Amino acid sequence: MTVAPTSLDELCINTIRTLSMDAVQKANSGHPGTPMGLAPVAYTLWTRFMHHNPANPHWADRDRFVLSAGHASMLLYSLLALTGYDLDLKELQDFRQWQSRTPGHPEYGHTPGVEVTTGPLGQGFGMAVGFALAEHLLAARFNKPGHTIVDHYVYGICSDGDLMEGVSAEAASVAGFLGLGKLIFFYDDNNISIEGSTNLAFTENVGQRFEAYGWHIARIDGNDLDGISAALEEARAETRRPSLIITKTTIAYGSPNKAGTAAAHGSPLGEEEVELTKERLGWPPEAKFFVPDEALAEFRRCLDAGKQLESEWDARFASYAEAFPEDAAAFRSAIAGDRPSGWEDILPKFAPGDNAVSTRVAGGKALNALASIFPALVGGAADLAPSTETLLKDYGSVGPHEYGGRNLHFGVREHAMGAITNGLAIHGGFIPYCATFLIFSDYMRASIRLASLMQSHSTFIFTHDSIGLGEDGPTHQPIEHLASLRAMPGLRLIRPADANETAAAWAVVISTSGPTAMALSRQNLPILDAPHDVVFEGTKRGAYVLADAGNSQPDVILMATGSEVQLAVAARATLEDEGIATRVVSMPSWELFAAQPQAYRDEILPPAVRARVSVEAASTFGWERYVGDAGVAIGVDHFGASAPGGTVMEKFGFTAENVAQHARDVLARCREGGH
Repeated sequence: MTVAPTSLDELCINTIRTLSMDAVQKANSGHPGTPMGLAPVAYTLWTRFMHHNPANPHWADRDRFVLSAGHASMLLYSLLALTGYDLDLKELQDFRQWQSRTPGHPEYGHTPGVEVTTGPLGQGFGMAVGFALAEHLLAARFNKPGHTIVDHYVYGICSDGDLMEGVSAEAASVAGFLGLGKLIFFYDDNNISIEGSTNLAFTENVGQRFEAYGWHIARIDGNDLDGISAALEEARAETRRPSLIITKTTIAYGSPNKAGTAAAHGSPLGEEEVELTKERLGWPPEAKFFVPDEALAEFRRCLDAGKQLESEWDARFASYAEAFPEDAAAFRSAIAGDRPSGWEDILPKFAPGDNAVSTRVAGGKALNALASIFPALVGGAADLAPSTETLLKDYGSVGPHEYGGRNLHFGVREHAMGAITNGLAIHGGFIPYCATFLIFSDYMRASIRLASLMQSHSTFIFTHDSIGLGEDGPTHQPIEHLASLRAMPGLRLIRPADANETAAAWAVVISTSGPTAMALSRQNLPILDAPHDVVFEGTKRGAYVLADAGNSQPDVILMATGSEVQLAVAARATLEDEGIATRVVSMPSWELFAAQPQAYRDEILPPAVRARVSVEAASTFGWERYVGDAGVAIGVDHFGASAPGGTVMEKFGFTAENVAQHARDVLARCREGGH
């Protein structure tokens, strides 16, 4: 099968366009217009500029590509399949189908060559800033005069929708402030969104906005290959500023009736329109998923080019390793995520009888201890490091063109902070964390959800975790947040009860993969009166018996998390004095506990013991799975109040006597009912 005579470049570009049209049409679902408009940009970038090896998508110094406009996924899938990644061209025909490797939006870890999961607009932009920050931090740490082993770019494509979302504004501000010159984004300025023209809601001068952020700006015609190349060369020369290339495109380029219209954004073109478009592009109108041999050969040149690029880097790294063997070993270790033997021994230990300490302060002590042996540990807060206790002491700050420190200052930008942290984690070479108050986790929920979906090694530290924070009142007192975070698949939430449980929470972070959220107290909490090993190992299993009913089967079980564990302990003393055999279970992490064998879970919470009380200064939602139909959950199912923390806790029923009374009532009901 042949096509009308044309230039090789045009043949390759139209191959991307027609594959995208065909895949969306066959699926009867998707977004054909954006891939068609962006095909010249993507072709130029991937075949002429990007340093990547399709045979090894994990090469450490590859350029990264982030399709923040994740709805245009067929653009990315076409590029991956055509250039030789482990994605057969036939798989494009299963676009958006069950168990296909070409899902509706790009998914990290699912399709080879997809760097991050995108689709929620603006999130890819934020993660790309994290990628670029990672490159600059690694370069500052490892590159030596005459030996450059970290030198890659982060390229991205964003849409009007991406730039309307607040997360991209925050992330762009961070990138401009830091001067991340290795970050280059194409802005697909096609003037179309789902509802119609962007003029319905978006008429700002994007270029001027990004100039104010400190970005380099270029403006090009998206069909001018020479202009695209010149803009990329200019952007790569801008070593001290990120670049936004404003690219004027036509959505559904080539479509006789739908080009430039909202009808081409999120729906198939229709069989007839697809054939008409192919005719206009000089393509066999009835051919589906057709890839001309000449076009495939041109794309596949990326395989040999990529192998050569990686081979040259291997040689540079070998020379580096000979000159700087310790640094080379450290680089390998950072990229691999290695942990030194005996690392847990560095974590602080606290003895019963020590002064009470808030878990946020304990978390800061653990964090700084780990920082001394994990150079990959970096992070910061949303202008709250003194309050969240997350400053790495003596390790310096990251600032404009100053990338030698390890403390990140995100400013009051929770949206971007979460996304950038995910980018650092996915890039590799780091154990990143970020911090804010638990109440403000709402601002970064989309990033937490993507971390959970991607299983990125991101750590979210949330302090001021309950009504116990006191005087700041209901605007700052989290209620529904623990339940909300627990409802998120793939996220590990830990709410430690004391300093030792907090150190154990950090042991969980370091020793496991996937994201972790910590909920830490503002108020001081006593050190639990139990052997350190019991507390430490029990925390890592999610729940454990903190205090038991001697040798007898307990009459009642008190379960609690965080600061409320001390109330359960005090209530137990009262109940035991009354002859009620009482077990106290500290349950810092539902997720860790749920992952334990059934035998362990039954050992901690014997099914025969129906009298159960949970205590947590938050929404009771979800506790029914542990208290059962006979038990009761003590919590807060309304908003808080402004007063000293101790007063708020008391007024809302968080006293040892109230816990004990609920236990008596539950036990009486169980006995009356024959349980």
